Amino acid sequence: MKNIRLLIALIPFVVMIALLTITIAAFGTAALDGAVQVAIMLSTAVAIIIAITYFKTTWSELIESLTSSVKSVTEAIFILFFIGAVAGTWMISGVVPTLIYYGLKILSPAIFLFAACVICGLVSLMTGSSWTTIATIGVALIGIGNVLGFSPGWTAGAIISGAYFGDKLSPLSDTNVLASSLAGIPLFEHVKYMLYTTIPTFVITLVVFLVVSLTMDSQAALSIQEFSDGILNSFCISPWLLIVPILTGTMIALKLPALAVLMLSALSAVFTALIAQPDIIAEIGGGSDIQSMFKGVMISIYGSTSHSTGLEQLDNLVSTSGMCGMLPTIFLILCTGAFGGILNGSGIMSEVTTALARLVRGPKSLTAVTEVTGIAGNVICADQYLSILMTISINSKLYEKMGFPQKLLTRTTSDSATVTSVLVPWNSCGIMQATVLRVPTIEYLPYCIFNLLAPIVSFIVASRMQGYESMSDN
Repeated sequence: MKNIRLLIALIPFVVMIALLTITIAAFGTAALDGAVQVAIMLSTAVAIIIAITYFKTTWSELIESLTSSVKSVTEAIFILFFIGAVAGTWMISGVVPTLIYYGLKILSPAIFLFAACVICGLVSLMTGSSWTTIATIGVALIGIGNVLGFSPGWTAGAIISGAYFGDKLSPLSDTNVLASSLAGIPLFEHVKYMLYTTIPTFVITLVVFLVVSLTMDSQAALSIQEFSDGILNSFCISPWLLIVPILTGTMIALKLPALAVLMLSALSAVFTALIAQPDIIAEIGGGSDIQSMFKGVMISIYGSTSHSTGLEQLDNLVSTSGMCGMLPTIFLILCTGAFGGILNGSGIMSEVTTALARLVRGPKSLTAVTEVTGIAGNVICADQYLSILMTISINSKLYEKMGFPQKLLTRTTSDSATVTSVLVPWNSCGIMQATVLRVPTIEYLPYCIFNLLAPIVSFIVASRMQGYESMSDN
């Protein structure tokens, strides 16, 4: 009877996996624009039918649970909107171009892979997007690496390792927002807790890339200078622009609420843009009068912007989508929130959690189960967002039952579900990066040192029993 009940509880997951497989096969990287969300909604409908007919849950109970689940991600939705605003204003104000410009200055053939990893890490940390980093500066670095004689696999591995490191620690990252909101913990608490595993992993990664770089005999590339000149000719570049990220970092250190930090960061970037990049604001607004400048500022906050630099790769880098660019992710969060709400309110999730609990004997097995769930989610669901959803939804009550903090769950999920998504050829992340970098997933996979090491380091750190007593102070 118990086995039958478990098999029925697994039906919504099976349906979701089947629908997502078909959806991603049909839409490719465009699946997240809406098709994936519809697939989750259909899976939610299946879960509702099973909840009412087999688990005998009333409609009012389901609606109450669904409403509560969606309500819990309300703050995450506003955070994502302001992340879009920060991404747009930081780019138009010249903050991100300045960071890239000074970052490129440290590029040397003798330390190319090391520098490429660091630069992508910094850009991703500031923008909160590994995809944007890889699709822009990553493309430029692949070309430079080819000129220097580095294999595309090694170069792509350095780019992806750095980009996912930055994305993993950035409070602007939508995966961090999703993970923390699903587990109901503050965003900055989640990010801070990941330092214990992410920093050691990144240090090892940098050592590997530095050693490999030093063993390569190569010549300087003119592409670096060309890219730097393109930035310098298109933006006002000044160390003073670094005040914005410094101010943002200070607010984060002071533990101000995430919404307040993002709002003030975007506003500071707006004022910086009006002072340092008035021509770009005028270009976006369609004129230099007050009304046009106001229009330019507003568009940079909420809408799509572009700026012609004369270099296609740089044009791609400086284009932004603002708040509107966050709508597909917000759509996804609402759908996943509804799916999770139905699963929790009906007892379906409890049934799955109880089955998993039988496999757990202690901290090591708990960590292992979480990581296997995250990696399996990437392989089966073919999307990191869904993998994060599945991992946290399945294991949340298990952590609570065993007395472990939710921040341990979100960290372990990020150390597995987030970073390994790009290593799966049919995952949306794997498809995206292989297409953008023009390097097959199977070719760059062995060189994504950070992504490969993250689950291992996370398991080692989390398995240290003496750390769990302090962890319980959630």
